[in-house]
Amino acid sequence: MKIRSQCFPLDNNRYNDYYQRMHSRSKPSRPPISLGNRVFIALLQSADALTEEAEHLVKAAGLTGAQYNVLRILRGAEPEGLPCRGIGDRMISHDPDMTRLLDRMEKRGLIIRARQTDDRRVVKTRITPQGLSILKTLDQPVHDLHKRQFRHMSAARLKILSDLLEEVRNRKPA
Repeated sequence: MKIRSQCFPLDNNRYNDYYQRMHSRSKPSRPPISLGNRVFIALLQSADALTEEAEHLVKAAGLTGAQYNVLRILRGAEPEGLPCRGIGDRMISHDPDMTRLLDRMEKRGLIIRARQTDDRRVVKTRITPQGLSILKTLDQPVHDLHKRQFRHMSAARLKILSDLLEEVRNRKPA
């Protein structure tokens, strides 16, 4: 049986650009990254870098970033406190297991939870004096950290950045 090789060319550089790409000295061209993609990536990288510094600071006080966020939310909600959902709605980064996070904080004595007498379905969470004390020790170091993180930018540019980020957050969902 005779195989007709001219009917089935397996590889011939005349039919593709593989050979040329492999032996070319220039880098292969990539499609340009859109401005939207560049901004999105820059925002994520910036947020990650800033958050890493803040996490390091609150970790020295024995807290995670989420726990610090909860304590700040509850300090602002004093003296009434907030239900679990109210805390979750105000979180910077939403924690999928808010109940477990609050359980750990309650065990450490940072918060207290109490079922409401007027509506037994509602459990209000409040910050304890110990939680307030930890926040008080972190207030100035966190303020100083933010000052260092943005010292290279003028107040006018920071205001513009804040306004632009607010505009991004408040956009209409697609």
